[in-house]
Amino acid sequence: MRVVTLLMNRGRGSGEIARQHARELIALGHEVAFLHPRVGAGVAGADNHDIELHSVVMPVHEFLPEGLDQQPVSTMSASQALAYIPDYAIALERVVGGADIVIGHHANIAAVAVSEVARRHGIPYVLFLHGTGIEPRLRGGYDDAVWARIEEAVRQANAILVTTDYVRDHLICPLIDLPLDRFFVLPCGVDIDEFQPRAIGDAHERYDLPNAFVICPGAVTWAKGTHNVVAASRHYAHLAPTVFIGDGDRRPELETRLGGRGRFLGFVSAEEKAHLINAATVLVAGPEKREHFGIIYIEALAGGTIPVAYEGGGVGTIITPGTGKLVPRDPAALGEATRNLLLQPGRTRAMARAARLRAEEEFAAPVLARRLASWLEALIAFRP
Repeated sequence: MRVVTLLMNRGRGSGEIARQHARELIALGHEVAFLHPRVGAGVAGADNHDIELHSVVMPVHEFLPEGLDQQPVSTMSASQALAYIPDYAIALERVVGGADIVIGHHANIAAVAVSEVARRHGIPYVLFLHGTGIEPRLRGGYDDAVWARIEEAVRQANAILVTTDYVRDHLICPLIDLPLDRFFVLPCGVDIDEFQPRAIGDAHERYDLPNAFVICPGAVTWAKGTHNVVAASRHYAHLAPTVFIGDGDRRPELETRLGGRGRFLGFVSAEEKAHLINAATVLVAGPEKREHFGIIYIEALAGGTIPVAYEGGGVGTIITPGTGKLVPRDPAALGEATRNLLLQPGRTRAMARAARLRAEEEFAAPVLARRLASWLEALIAFRP
């Protein structure tokens, strides 16, 4: 089949999911056209197309780390937001000929372009809705005229793709009442070769790390809860240091608070990130908001690293008893759970083996790609 995938921008987590799906569909022998502004090299093997915007301001769901001129669509005026729709529609019109299905990411203005172009050509379309696009509306964001266009695009979609029941039941359905049979729940996948217990490179030597250490990946921001892990580290620092990878505006303050209990490495390459996660004993995260999914947790499972996280949101679909720990939303609980794991190396090793097995069976990218391809083919075959 020929699949066209359109994103509003390069994205972060959602963009990585889109690129992963594109790579895996290509590996299965399908054709993929891949579009977003500043696409650059895009996806190897795909028909990559840039989307030329009429403005230097990049429309976003949440701020990207590239330092672009950018603005969340949820804060734009109607005239400002709606002016971007033709940019995406024109680019899509150039490649939609011969497509079997179109995939748009996020409930946002790009979804409007996908809906209008796909329906004009009689091609089925799917919207992959992520929580970061929906949440601003729950907080009163988006001009009503803009949201009306977005909602209509969602309602008209042949199907809706989500990563967890939580996104469907707690974020989308309270805003847009859709029948449950319109949804397909497909978790994010992980590269189980990149994230695996033996793939640690020279992480210990490069960063002068002991055999046992705790890792906390992610932007150093209030929302990501880096401060909660800094506080939690007081409970286990005598057993293992905490290594933070990522950067953000709170880093200087939190480095001071952390003191000698660990260190911040800042941004590292994707390869180094994988090596560090694989080499760690425990991965800890305490975000302030309930997470919709949590890619870092499946990376930890695949790497044989035990995830410890706050309960709530969609995380419970990833972290199960025997493969990790979910705790009440309190830094002390986070720290005590981590401490108990570090004190029981035999139990931790058994959990690491179970975590790896769960990743292989439930979250391996090729396995999920086959499920996605079968679902898309069924949509194409049985569309009204």
